[in-house]
Amino acid sequence: QVAISEVLEQCLSELAGLQPHAGILLAALDFDHAEVLQRIHQTFPSIQLIGGTADGEISSVLGFQQDSLVLMLFHSDEIEFHAAVGRHISSDPVEIAQQTVQTALAQVQSAPVLCITTPESLTTSGLSILRGLQQALGVEVPIVGGTTCDQWQFKQTYQFFGQEVLSDALPILLLSGRVLYGHGVASGWTPVGKKGIVTKVEGNILYEVDGQPALEFYRDYLGDIRPSPAYRLAVFEPNCESWYMRTSNGAYDETSGEITFFADIPLHSEVQVVRSSRDEMVDSARLSVQQAMKHYSGTHPTIALFFSCTGRMHVLGTRAKEEYQVLQPELPDDVRCAGFYTYGEIAPLRPHSEVQFHNETFVTLLLGVE
Repeated sequence: QVAISEVLEQCLSELAGLQPHAGILLAALDFDHAEVLQRIHQTFPSIQLIGGTADGEISSVLGFQQDSLVLMLFHSDEIEFHAAVGRHISSDPVEIAQQTVQTALAQVQSAPVLCITTPESLTTSGLSILRGLQQALGVEVPIVGGTTCDQWQFKQTYQFFGQEVLSDALPILLLSGRVLYGHGVASGWTPVGKKGIVTKVEGNILYEVDGQPALEFYRDYLGDIRPSPAYRLAVFEPNCESWYMRTSNGAYDETSGEITFFADIPLHSEVQVVRSSRDEMVDSARLSVQQAMKHYSGTHPTIALFFSCTGRMHVLGTRAKEEYQVLQPELPDDVRCAGFYTYGEIAPLRPHSEVQFHNETFVTLLLGVE
């Protein structure tokens, strides 16, 4: 009660009488989310709201925090905001994602420019969700966001839509009109050693690389270290120079040599072990913002959204707060910031390219108007 009262008081003060059209709520796992959403709805009854549970929160009010609430509200006379949700997403992620987009599109007056999403992370493939969203929106509409978390318990995450607290759901927020944007993606990890070809994989379970058990591929570089979330791979899809990260959730089978990752790995893709340092990881937050500023389609953004991997937070430990500290000087002083630590980050690798599902990355999304 105290936390949501503080948040609403801050928002009402900054809005100065304006009515918000949309919002994103990012909340730690242990809050009474239903009560929080009810209070928001009582204060702003017509708001288009999405969000979900986070492992850590970022804001221009408190910087890096854990066990906190972050509410970002949007008001614009030039941008349309329309939220929609897909329920029971694991039953048919591609089809339900497409239907969710169609529900949102039925409300819009002009073509969508951007999609922000905070989907389920544990019950289904994030790649399948993104495939459905991209097929319905087209590659010209970028999709950016992060999957929800449950503080490394891997039992149940929660998504927010309006006043509803959901699981196994896909909330989306479509932006249409004169919105300007730019995004950046950086990891701070560097591929090392030789590449291998994925020769056997089923979704997110990697069985073989170059015809050998996946564990053996790692042991060539790491020795006889037990598999853990520290097992990370750079994935190069066929005919692509760019790469993205995949991180193990720690599950493995010593007999078969299989390793389970947080998201799918394509068959016949090339993979490479990666390395990093804490300094490089922190600096990648700054690089992500620099990319976003370079790609921003205007001159002065007003909003920055951040999506960083909870795996990064665990590696950085007490230095996690530095991610926000190093990026602040790259942004104009009046930019309002919000973000959270996710189980998977969502963004195209480059402008005007297909959306990708990432691990261990820092994604920045800048927004403004003409």
